[in-house]
Amino acid sequence: MPAKDIYHDVVKRALVKDGWVITHDPLRLRWGARDLYVDLGAEQLLAAEQEGKKIAIEIKSFVGPSSVADLEQALGQYVLYYTLLHRIEPQRVLYVAIRESIFNSLFEEPIGEVLLEDKRVQLLVFDPKEEIIIKWVT
Repeated sequence: MPAKDIYHDVVKRALVKDGWVITHDPLRLRWGARDLYVDLGAEQLLAAEQEGKKIAIEIKSFVGPSSVADLEQALGQYVLYYTLLHRIEPQRVLYVAIRESIFNSLFEEPIGEVLLEDKRVQLLVFDPKEEIIIKWVT
């Protein structure tokens, strides 16, 4: 089992505050003889439609010496998890959870903007102090 990200519990509490039910902590993706683990799986029941919305969250702290290197690693995990999740649970949507300060410094400049424009990654942006979700970027 992988180690939890330093913001794991913060994101978990933010999701619960936002009305999500944590269903997996972590969400195991078994493919062949390998097990991979997405940090969280959650569901939100939509009473009006009587259907559930399911998500998977990979939490990234971006505390390494290079935010670009952290981005490269996060995108590699995202692509791998997205590919497997699409085959195992196609109804579950994958997000990368990042702090608002990382979103502002990385995704509001050209390198991050192009990723969002091309819809390469979906983000959950959170405030670690308030333990709330700031926005969902799809």
